Amino acid sequence: MSPSKFLGIPECFSAHGGQVDHLIDVVHWFMFALFMGWTIFFLFCLFRFWHRRTGNGKASYEGVRNHISSHIEVGVVIIEAVLLLGFAFPLWADRVDSWKLVQEQNPLRVRVVGWQFGWTYHYAGADGKFGRIDPHLISSSNELGIDHNDPNALDDFTSPILKLPVNYPAVLNVTSKDVIHNYSMIPMRIQQDAIPGKEIPMWFTPVKELETFVVCGQLCGEGHGNMVGTMEVVPQKAFDKWFQEQSASSLKANQAAAAKAAEAPKAAEAPKEHK
Repeated sequence: MSPSKFLGIPECFSAHGGQVDHLIDVVHWFMFALFMGWTIFFLFCLFRFWHRRTGNGKASYEGVRNHISSHIEVGVVIIEAVLLLGFAFPLWADRVDSWKLVQEQNPLRVRVVGWQFGWTYHYAGADGKFGRIDPHLISSSNELGIDHNDPNALDDFTSPILKLPVNYPAVLNVTSKDVIHNYSMIPMRIQQDAIPGKEIPMWFTPVKELETFVVCGQLCGEGHGNMVGTMEVVPQKAFDKWFQEQSASSLKANQAAAAKAAEAPKAAEAPKEHK
């Protein structure tokens, strides 16, 4: 029986999520045991020291004379140490070790950029290379400051939703344009702080098709509660079709803009006819 499922935790959709759920279940069972123990002790005290049973007896200022409570406290500390050393640390070590393996699998890489109050996703395009980013280029038409003079940026594109292929490793480089946010993907059992000036990778493998929300897990302003994004996990063929269309469309638009920008100086230098 899984207490976390009984308490309403959403279904897991990532390859590593089972380990996280197992740790959550162990902690819940431990807290349930503590709850039962303290409840029994509370009821015992109510019965044992009921005024009708003790009469008008005087209070004892010596307290407990045995060491049972000390032994119980030591036991709780030992169990908490086991949870930390036996479950949490190995899980974290496995996540750290899997980083090398994930990089060898040619994962899909996406930049996740938080802002007050939403998320923007930057894909590298068909060439697999992200273009240069320059904060000075941020504008209403270029919200991430992508430098389209960089050849690697010509086929880059942005999206208001995160779209990923199922059963394929993904690496999200999380950052922020303004304040500290937190990119939280509950069905994937993973989250990461979005810190201005830093790109921090988070990696996972979706194992089921899904359409869900992602939220900001860090209080970031008055619109924090509405900072909700969308994530879709789709079949590989559907993702490839969408990805190629977006990349080709962006490449065409950026090449046209570059050609227009190159023609502008020539038009300005052309001699004017005199009447």
